Amino acid sequence: MIVLGVDTSLRSTGYAILESRGSKMSALDYGAIKNAPTLPLSQCLSNIHAKIEGLIAAYHPEVVSIESVIYGKNAGTMLVLGEARGAVITAASDAGLPIYEYEPRRMKRAVCGNGMAEKGQIQRMVKTLLALPDVPQNDAADALGLAICHVHSNSLVSLEKPI
Repeated sequence: MIVLGVDTSLRSTGYAILESRGSKMSALDYGAIKNAPTLPLSQCLSNIHAKIEGLIAAYHPEVVSIESVIYGKNAGTMLVLGEARGAVITAASDAGLPIYEYEPRRMKRAVCGNGMAEKGQIQRMVKTLLALPDVPQNDAADALGLAICHVHSNSLVSLEKPI
């Protein structure tokens, strides 16, 4: 199975392409879609959408794993995060891919065994689990974690319904 994991953000959306064969997982590609602070919202969303479309075309994932909406105190930030998620969800939906969302705590539990794990712990565990040469950047590590979370969830009897 090939999973596209995405940790959405307007300025640095993490992405990961993870291949799972039995109990072996390997990262085919990962990184962050960077948008400059001076770039208008519409261009940022377009860049995110285009990059996700490109990853789907290049790797033909079977499923997308995305972080679920988290609640915050700043309504403006939450709105922008929702718009970035929309760009990703639209690209995946246009390609006919099922999209699963996972809460940050669930991803942290799947990767580190602790739902309260910190960024550095996630980065180090992802590096170890996937035998990466270097510790991945924060957003890329979260995207890899989301893909790992889906692979682990897929091995369970009751897989959550896609969004």
